[in-house]
Amino acid sequence: MLKGLAVFDWDNLARLIEGLLTTLEVALASIIIALVGGVALGVVMAFGGRWLKGLCRVYLESIRIIPLLVWLFLVFFGSATLFGWHLHALWASIIVFGAWGVAEMMDLTRGALTSTSMHQIQSARALGLSGTQTTWLIIFPQAFLALLPASINLFTRMIKTTALMSLIGAMELLKVGQQLIEINILKIPNASFYVYGVIFILYFALCYPLSYLSQSLEKKYQYHRG
Repeated sequence: MLKGLAVFDWDNLARLIEGLLTTLEVALASIIIALVGGVALGVVMAFGGRWLKGLCRVYLESIRIIPLLVWLFLVFFGSATLFGWHLHALWASIIVFGAWGVAEMMDLTRGALTSTSMHQIQSARALGLSGTQTTWLIIFPQAFLALLPASINLFTRMIKTTALMSLIGAMELLKVGQQLIEINILKIPNASFYVYGVIFILYFALCYPLSYLSQSLEKKYQYHRG
């Protein structure tokens, strides 16, 4: 046990922390892109014209149908072949995860905006509210409550999905862990157990509070809605 903990000297711990910070940077950038772009396109998908809705649907399905790893390879390796430049692995990851997050957030926003019952909309109109007033005072507040837990759950998934960028050489948490295992595997036979165990704990510490918050908000929203 003590021999296994020798994997985590100060240098290795510093490398793990650096990998963790890289993971958080990519996740945070992707989440911001998803939040801004997804909400904007979600409004378009809910209230836009026929052609705009169709374009949003094509974008959503193209992101969902093709595996995220294929998109990652396509952007990272394909752009180098097509345009002759070297796109940094972190930028490729932000582009792909951001685009995926936008698609998922767009669909969540659309569902939240269209979940308001017609009875409430008709009641608002009966009270003399205009279409704009009904949207801002009735639909948007309820959509926000419905969207909040689902969006936090999406952000949790985005943090976990950043592990894929290790496959294109990005020095994030999982990639650093794999390098530590390769360095120490001969000296410490169970190095992989200890390193992956620490990575598990770090991901759990990042994602569980968000998952718990999402569940709590979902229960609170359902309670108030009921």
